[in-house]
Amino acid sequence: MLLIWAIPLGIIIGYLRGGRLGNLAQIKLRGGWLILLALLIQLSIFPLGAGKPLITVGTEYLHLGSYLLLLFFVGLNWHEWGILAMGAGMALNLLVITLNGGYMPTTVAGLQAAGRVGAAAKLAGLGHYGNNTVIVASSQLVWLSDIFHTPAWLPGANVFSLGDLLLALGLIGFLQAKMRAGRS
Repeated sequence: MLLIWAIPLGIIIGYLRGGRLGNLAQIKLRGGWLILLALLIQLSIFPLGAGKPLITVGTEYLHLGSYLLLLFFVGLNWHEWGILAMGAGMALNLLVITLNGGYMPTTVAGLQAAGRVGAAAKLAGLGHYGNNTVIVASSQLVWLSDIFHTPAWLPGANVFSLGDLLLALGLIGFLQAKMRAGRS
């Protein structure tokens, strides 16, 4: 959910730096369909809210595959520094998810602090919920896991990782730079 806040922040910073929203219409990126396919896969295995997944088999592999699609998109658009920063964040997340069986480790306490009490209870009871698994002694690269959280009062509050933060900063940088495109 950190990316949801990156979009308005990128636009606000773009405006403050003299950019124009209309310049975003001029963005030309290759392979945009890869983002949509990755999102479709992730929503099919990890639906928003309390819905049941459309796909219930191979979740771990589909999750990893969705990240590979996103990294392929980054490869097609490597010339954009904001996209590269986003790709670095995705790569960190993919590494952690891969080493932890296809899920991103987090803590029950982190979800509770973000105000996601229902998700915290399900994570505590099941050991994994949505795209998260509970951090245990055998969890790998915990420092790159979802160990941070946004304040519970913030709409869309959730846990996040360093990779997510890098992704969000890359998106903010990309949007504000594109809004300023063409300025002398």
